[in-house]
Amino acid sequence: MLAAWACSGGALAAVVQAPSPLSSASSSSASLQVLHWWTSASERKAADLLVERLRDERIDWQDAAIPGGAGIGAGKVLKGRVLAGDAPEAAQMIGVSIAEWADLGLLLELDNVASAGNWQRFLFPAIDALIRHRKHAMAVPLGIHRVNTLYYNRALFARLRLAPPQSWAEFESVAARLQAAGVQPLAQSSEAWQVAALFENLVLDNGPAFYRELFVRRSPAAAFDARTAEALRRLRVVKGWSRGQLEERGWTDVVGRFARGQAGMLIMGDWAKAELAEYGQAPDREYACAAAPGTGRYHLYSVDTLAMFAGDYRHQGAQEKMARLLVTPAVQADFNALKGGVPVRRDADPARMDSCARASWTTFARGAAVQAPSMVHRMATDEASRDAIIAEVHRFFLDERAPVEQAQRRLAALFRLFNLGTQGVPVAQDTDR
Repeated sequence: MLAAWACSGGALAAVVQAPSPLSSASSSSASLQVLHWWTSASERKAADLLVERLRDERIDWQDAAIPGGAGIGAGKVLKGRVLAGDAPEAAQMIGVSIAEWADLGLLLELDNVASAGNWQRFLFPAIDALIRHRKHAMAVPLGIHRVNTLYYNRALFARLRLAPPQSWAEFESVAARLQAAGVQPLAQSSEAWQVAALFENLVLDNGPAFYRELFVRRSPAAAFDARTAEALRRLRVVKGWSRGQLEERGWTDVVGRFARGQAGMLIMGDWAKAELAEYGQAPDREYACAAAPGTGRYHLYSVDTLAMFAGDYRHQGAQEKMARLLVTPAVQADFNALKGGVPVRRDADPARMDSCARASWTTFARGAAVQAPSMVHRMATDEASRDAIIAEVHRFFLDERAPVEQAQRRLAALFRLFNLGTQGVPVAQDTDR
């Protein structure tokens, strides 16, 4: 937890690349340093779009990009920089971590911008709740990603006369057909966060209500539930499809394997769609999107957000100007077209979206009953709980001898510990935020 880190004053060793200006500012331009983890080829294009739009507003984006999937490295670097008194003016900060940083009093409240722009009128309710802490707007939402996205190779599926699987039984059947044809069924990595992302997709097959019991409320009873046991067993089954060839690969490498036809399917957030464009591939041409098996009615979401640090109020005018710009319809549409997500605005035009984005946006728009906050991407629980859950799922995944019941007991024990030690810590969609 950030509060414990702040109180302890423990040092964090971090190597930060020197901020590099991506635009040539005139002498009258304001300058904001932005720490983020958008470092893949497609993410860089999306970030560059923001650089250009800010330049038009006479704001110079000073880049502090930190490599690493799921923002793991960036989070450590940010803590180290704040501890050293060198906080950036803006930082990519997502999910529950927004409330953790806000509790330390380090973030700039954006109430004036949100009120003047009437953000509550056009933001989806779940997005508005996410960026608020104790009723104050503390972050700027950029886009929504659907984590439960299934990609499949259209030519391969047509050749084998396969339909995209809509249930676990169909998933197993399609995998068997692909294996018989000599094709790896699913592109997958053994990297911890990617394994846990697959697991949360398998849990979502049981619906958002049970998903929230397990990952938001962290219920020991849910950990012992037969539905959790079945998700763990299915995780083992998917691992078996690799026939011992599963390796730890970064997410861009996993996308590359799917793009090169080395696997017939991929389950990953829709940021993968943007990376597939780097291989010259497009939805409904080389591949198509569906929901992960069993989750067609649901939206497992992660939201890109930027928060502003309040250390130097000389930057406040530029920070607020940046916040106003990032939620405009044009920036929302153009940024998400490059990033692979969808706008946070309820008034977005789905006709401008590709078929994958349109399915994501329209599903999310159905409201809280179909929405599930991604545990892996910090939407569901605090950082310490998230890390421990991911480690436990990863341990089970790697150790073929570990019984399912043992993994359930260990998760339940973790949940009891968390729920004793984190009374009052905000969780996903707390009403007082």
